[in-house]
Amino acid sequence: MKNKIHPLIYWTPRVLSILLLLFLTLFSFDVFGQGYGFWGTALAFFMHNIPVIIGLILLIIAWKYEIVGSIAFLFGGFFYIFLLVFGGNFEWFMLVWAVQLSGPAFLIGILFWIGWRKKRKLRNQEPTKQINNL
Repeated sequence: MKNKIHPLIYWTPRVLSILLLLFLTLFSFDVFGQGYGFWGTALAFFMHNIPVIIGLILLIIAWKYEIVGSIAFLFGGFFYIFLLVFGGNFEWFMLVWAVQLSGPAFLIGILFWIGWRKKRKLRNQEPTKQINNL
């Protein structure tokens, strides 16, 4: 039995989370051309990217501790849906936005959870394997 998880299980949530963070970064480019001036544009660009910065920090932590990525991305998906529904001025077409942004976050959270479970299962099997070799 191998002592590693499958590379597809390891790399898929990491690559998808990088792509999701890049996709979220695209939304911040709307501040350019608004006439804020240099410092106003820089501040608005920074403010738009706060969720991306938080996501990047959590991704760095989740790179080693998959459970952090699982909890963070699942929580992020639920939090976005909560903000859409209870943030005021809810319209039914906003559910499409929820699927487009929360759906990938849920998928990434589930994939991180699967990776964490597999790694935990391998870690729990190692002592019995060593005992059998004695």
